Amino acid sequence: MSSAWKAAGLTYNRYLAVAARVVRRSLKEQPRLQAERRGEMDLKFAKWANGKQGENKSLANANASAMAEGVHEQQP
Repeated sequence: MSSAWKAAGLTYNRYLAVAARVVRRSLKEQPRLQAERRGEMDLKFAKWANGKQGENKSLANANASAMAEGVHEQQP
């Protein structure tokens, strides 16, 4: 017997993310806000050159600026 999340075409990680979101949304206001804050992530990265770590940068900010530059370059 196949799991429902497999039959729906979801990966297990995606299934867990959906289930966690549903649980967080079902909570009362104050516990919901606390749970939502715990669910947020801030990924950072750094480029390495010559054995030295470069500046730590936010992945979300880097993606947003790369997308903005890509859109800007495509415009005539």
